[in-house]
Order: sequence, then structure tokens, then C-alpha cells
Amino acid sequence: MNIEEIQFDEQGLVPAIVQDAQSKEVLTLAYMNQEAVEKSMETGETVFYSRSRQELWHKGATSGNTQAIHSMKYDCDQDAVLVQVIPNGPACHKGDYSCFSTTFYGKQTEPSDHRYQILDELQRVLSERKATLPEGSYTSEMFQNGVDRIAKKVTEEAGEVIIAAKNDDHEELTWETADLLFHTLMLLTERGLPFDDVLRALEERHQKK
Repeated sequence: MNIEEIQFDEQGLVPAIVQDAQSKEVLTLAYMNQEAVEKSMETGETVFYSRSRQELWHKGATSGNTQAIHSMKYDCDQDAVLVQVIPNGPACHKGDYSCFSTTFYGKQTEPSDHRYQILDELQRVLSERKATLPEGSYTSEMFQNGVDRIAKKVTEEAGEVIIAAKNDDHEELTWETADLLFHTLMLLTERGLPFDDVLRALEERHQKK
């Protein structure tokens, strides 16, 4: 991205929409000036401009809830920035996963008829659980135990899939495969790798063939 092409307003600011790179959930809306954009690119973490304090602020500098930048894009008019991040904790100062947590109009979005919608939903839930670590949650416990524990679980589930396949038990194979996919998504979330990157790799391989 060439930051010289960003159209800052008369106050030298540009709105920055922050989105979870994995779940695609919109986390917050903040503002950046040119220095904030440069600092964000330099550090690899979000740095914004506070309009009330009139100074730069590094997201998570005091709370630890930093946001590792996956990508930064500007829109077609070059007057807004989309920052895709891997959050290391809640985005909202109230402790919520996203600042956009209150619905004041309309209904809860119904799942689409897209048959892979559940994968998007699982990524969203896993990203939220990793960020907030709610007590009593299985996924919270797994994330707290770290990558070794999750990787071990993936290995265990892969073995269960093989056994189910050799048993020629379709119901068992269905459930064990679901477990394997779930824990693989958990492993990707733990490592901060969006599932979109895996799909993109599959597309590239398919195109080469």
C-alpha cells in the first residue's frame, strides 16, 4: 500500500475499520493520521490517533490486548482504511470481543444457505473465545494450554478418523471428521492463520493442475 495515495481529511485523519482477519467480524472503528499509519506498518500492530486526547495510541499498550496486523487496504475513494488483524484480546475497552455488540435495529442475521457457512461461524466463535477466554469454556481451556495441547488433540482426532474409516462406519467417520475439522480450525486460530489462507492455497494448487 502506498500511503501517499490515502486521502486524509482536513484534520489529517482517515477512518480505520478494524476487522478480525479470521472471523471477518468488525471489531471497532478508529482513526489514523499519517504518523499512525506509518507506526502501524513499522510495528506490525495497530496504532491509532485519539481525537479526544489528540495523540497517538498503541492499541493494547497498557491492557495487552494488541492487534497484530494481517493486512491494510484503502477503499476505492482512498478515504477509508480497512485493517485486518489477529486480535490478542478483546477489542472493546468494556471487555467485549467487538465494540459492535449491541443491536438496536433489525433481527439477528440468519445463516445463509451456503453449505460451508458453519466453518465461518466456527472461525468467528473460536476467534472470540481466544480473545475473551470465558470461564468454563472448553475452547478457552485449550487456548490457555497452548499450541502443544491443541496440536496433540488434532493428532488424536486424525487417528480417530482413520480408525472410523477402517471400520467402515459412516456415522462414526462423520463425527470424527467433524472433530478433526473443529480442532484444526482451533489450531489455525491459535497460530493466527486465517482459514481463508488455506482455501487460497487449495485454489492455487487446483489452478496449477
